[in-house]
Formats: sequence, C-alpha cells, structure tokens
Amino acid sequence: MACGSCGTTENGVPKGCKSNGNCGSGTCGSGSNKLAVFDWLSNMTLPSGQERFNIFEVRFKNGRKHFYTNPDNLSIVMGDIVAVEGSPGHDIGTVSLAGELVKVQMKKRKITADHEDVKKIYRKASQRDIDIWQKSRGKEEETQRRGREILGRLGLQMKLSDVEYQGDGNKATFYYTAETRVDFRQLIRDLASAFSIRIEMKQVGARQEAARLGGVGSCGRELCCSTWLTDFRKVTTSAARYQQLSLNPLKLAGQCGKLKCCLNFELDTYLDALKTFPKQDLVLKTEKGEAVFVKMDIFKNHLWYTYKEERFKWFRLTLEQVLEIVQLNRNKEKSISLEEYEAEIVIPVKVDFEDAVGQDSLTRFDAPKTSKRKRNSRNRNKKKAVVNTNNRNNPNQKRKPQAKRQPNQHAKPKPQSNENQPKGEVKKGNNPRRNNNRNRKNNNQKNENNSENK
Repeated sequence: MACGSCGTTENGVPKGCKSNGNCGSGTCGSGSNKLAVFDWLSNMTLPSGQERFNIFEVRFKNGRKHFYTNPDNLSIVMGDIVAVEGSPGHDIGTVSLAGELVKVQMKKRKITADHEDVKKIYRKASQRDIDIWQKSRGKEEETQRRGREILGRLGLQMKLSDVEYQGDGNKATFYYTAETRVDFRQLIRDLASAFSIRIEMKQVGARQEAARLGGVGSCGRELCCSTWLTDFRKVTTSAARYQQLSLNPLKLAGQCGKLKCCLNFELDTYLDALKTFPKQDLVLKTEKGEAVFVKMDIFKNHLWYTYKEERFKWFRLTLEQVLEIVQLNRNKEKSISLEEYEAEIVIPVKVDFEDAVGQDSLTRFDAPKTSKRKRNSRNRNKKKAVVNTNNRNNPNQKRKPQAKRQPNQHAKPKPQSNENQPKGEVKKGNNPRRNNNRNRKNNNQKNENNSENK
C-alpha cells in the first residue's frame, strides 16, 4: 500500500515513512494511509442488474473521515484526490474506501444514506486544487504558533492543540481543549483579523487530542487511538482492580492524562477467570482461627490468606484447597490449619534456562565476569591456607625438606670476609693509601725515638 497523494512516494513506495508500507503516524505527505481499511471486497462481482454503491468514504487530516455521495457518477477509486462540499466552499480529501464496505462503516456509525452529514463530491481535484491545498497546509504550523500567542495575550484558560485549513484556503478550524466553559468571542475576532480567513472553533476531549497528535505509549508502540482505535469506550478504575493492578495514577494514565484504553482489552478474560474464584470478603474458618483474604494470582490459581490474630504471616493456598475449605464451612465444619494446607503444596522448581535448541541463555551477561588473574590468585591463597591449617592441626607431621639452592656458576665471586679479624683493623693490601700513611707514621716515630736516645 502506497501513499496515493504523498509527494514523497516513488515507484509505489513511500519515502516519508521509511518504506514501511503505510503512514501510521500521518506525518508522510498528507497522512493518507492513517487508519486505512483494506477493501477485501474490491474484486467481488456484483449480481446482474445491481448498481455499485454510490457513497464513498473520504479521509482528511489526522484521520478525520466523512461520507460523500457521487451524484455525477464519476469514476472514482480508492486513493483518488477529490474536491468535496465544504461549509462554505469546497474541501480536498482522499478517497479511503469505496464499494460495499462503505455500507458496513455507515452502519457502524449509524449513518443512513439520506443523513444530513452525507454531502456531495464535486469533482476530481485538479492540479490547481492540489497546489492551493498544499499551500494552505503549509501555513498551519505558523498559524498555530501565532494563535497560541493571541491566546496568551487574552489570558484564556484553554489549550490550542491543532489547526486545520480547508482545501480552498478560505477557512481554518482551531481545535482546542478546555476544562471549563470559555468565552472565545474576542478570540475569534482577533484570529479573523490576524489571518483574514473564516474561523471555526471546535472543542475536543483529551483522548481525541491524543489521537490527533499521536505519539508513543509506555509499551513502545504508537498510540492505539492514533493508529487503529476509532471509538473510545469508558475506562474505570474497577478494570484495574479486577486485573489485580496497583491503583497508581502515574502508571495507569496514558499520554492524554486519562486511564489507558488498553485496560479494557483483557478485562473480559480476567472476568471469565474470576468466576471460579470465591469472593474476597469471604472468611475461612479453621481449627486455629478465622482467616481473611490478602491477594491472589489469577493465572496460577493461588490465593494468600492470613489469620485475623496473626496478620504478620501469609499462607499460600491453591484454588482447590480454598474451595474445599469453603465447602466444609458450608457444612458447618472447620478445616485444618492453613499451615497444613500450605505444606501439601508442591512448588515446581523454576528452570531459568534449558538449552533445548542450542541457544544461549538470555541472562548469561547479567553476572559480572571475574578476571583470570584474580581467580588464580584466589586459588593460590586457598591452597596455602589449606596447607597451613593442615600443618597446624598435625604438629607431628613431617615437613618436606626444602631443596638446597645450587650456586650460580655465572655469578661473580663475593670477596672473602675476615671473620677472625677484629674490628678497626684492615687487611693489608686492601687499601694502599692507608698502608702508606701508616708506614710514614711508624718511620717518623722511630726517628723521634732515636733522637731522644742520642
């Protein structure tokens, strides 16, 4: 499926949406494939004498759709750009659905062929109509920015979320959200004088605003309301209670600030599963005392109960055990204690990973790796510690004689030390200067002694 009216389409492949096949976000060109419907009845041949359904579904900006009749019997197929009746003037849109599936969509929205909302298709859009349409669409961002400046100057308690120009460029629709009633008569005058066009104000809810703007939810996918969800059902906090979810507004609220629409998706499954569970306000009577409900795991069929007198400890029971206790209480009998019931439960050992098809575990990188050096040093220390403890525990154990080291043949010989020589004496020949000085002193003393004797 390609963007029929998108200027970035080449050879049937849309470039703006990274060649993924459709424009889910509505940002590629005119967003013509947002909330697209596949016409699976396009190749069906009608019975003889039956005319083709003459009402078409036309899509505009951000997935806005309306039904238009074809009074002139123009040859129109899905993807054609047509000029339709506006209020006033004409608008430009893309044919999103044709044929028998239009009847199904009209029946879903409770719209009949003679309804006042079903307007006319004037003609197929010419190149001049498309140029004016694209030029008007290019002014929407600047118009929205200036409109917010005017809002701030007037001090109105409202939020301008989007601006949509009509195909002929003579009218602009301003979409806004507000919690209270707003008097925007002065705002319309200022906007009309600033842009010299016809102004229409349209209030939308928080969910409709999120659907028009789009975005990515906490699940990592595009918002359901902006991609495929067309009707908004009421979401209450009871849906979260039935699914055993914590009533945390930060987690339960979507980007619109309201409860997430996906809370209703699995609600029926939970309600069917809860039919076999006893009521949560039911009190179990045992020999040790009365027990009250704490919490449950619906899909594992486990329930937790605690005694009224001893609320510090919880006991896990299976659904069959709880139903057995309830049946005994109905017969005015007390069951055994919860400790005995809990001891009967066999909890299977959870296998984190089983290499059945030759794949590696997904958690193999969670534990930090230790280097080989640290591992080897730890092993050495452990071995030394084991040897020391063995020697201490066994004092009679003979130690292995240590091998004597062989002298190194290539090492230089050390000078022999005179152990018997007293301190202060120096071996002759070690220091020739000291020996010469001593000889001189001795000769001088001898000469002095000889002179005294004379």
